[in-house]
Amino acid sequence: MGFMDDAKETAKAVGEKIQDAWEDTTDRVGDKVDEMKADAEVKKAEAERDSVKTRNDIKEDLRDS
Repeated sequence: MGFMDDAKETAKAVGEKIQDAWEDTTDRVGDKVDEMKADAEVKKAEAERDSVKTRNDIKEDLRDS
């Protein structure tokens, strides 16, 4: 019985380590996805800002003409 109990405990420990590694990996992937989304939002906001500035500059030039 001792051998079987040791094998069960070892299998359980390995299973827990695999589960922990899986959870860590999914957390890292999720963090990376969140980071990429945030970067995309920043780029979109910067592009919108540049667009508004350009549009306002053109309007200002038309007023001055």
